[in-house]
Amino acid sequence: MGIRRYSLFDSLIMECDKALKTVAGQPETTDRPLPGKDRQEQELTAQEQALSTRLMRVNHSGEVSAQALYQGQALTATLPEVRTAMEQAALEENDHLVWCQQRVEYFGGHTSVLNPLWYAGSFVMGAVAGKIGDKWSLGFVAETEKQVVKHLDEHLEQISEQDEKSRAILEQMKVDELHHGTIALEAGGATLPKPVQLVMGLMSKVMTKSSYWI
Repeated sequence: MGIRRYSLFDSLIMECDKALKTVAGQPETTDRPLPGKDRQEQELTAQEQALSTRLMRVNHSGEVSAQALYQGQALTATLPEVRTAMEQAALEENDHLVWCQQRVEYFGGHTSVLNPLWYAGSFVMGAVAGKIGDKWSLGFVAETEKQVVKHLDEHLEQISEQDEKSRAILEQMKVDELHHGTIALEAGGATLPKPVQLVMGLMSKVMTKSSYWI
């Protein structure tokens, strides 16, 4: 049986469906168990709970952006193996997306209203990176994951030790992000120029600061 090839219109329709599921629906996941499900829910102060809600909302927005980035790159990637790797990474990022959303909802909070904006911007960036070339696309992934891991480390320092379930999620996310970054480099990802890294860092700060409150 031959490989089914989709028209540009079909591909765009599928991408719109993925976008809607990511931002407002139930995205496809790997069905991995929720990290920390065997840990007891501890009593948190109002201040600790508010902080956990905001940090997990930030991480949820980050996963929305990551999902869009991978989908955009998969759409324009040249090599089939790169496209497959992007699609698998996107699936694993959806696990993070669902875990973070469940945690935010547990605390009675809401996900960021700016998520559609983060998705659209990241999708365009991913698609452009994929179009420029696979080595730069993979380098973009590696740098993105590097910055995500940095944010996760900061959140693990800030979040209450009592919030064991949220911490378990962040710890597993960190493991996955490090793995995705390593895979991207091993697949031939190029180191991005310093100015590009700085711009990515600034954009990341805008997203995290905004999602923390909105």
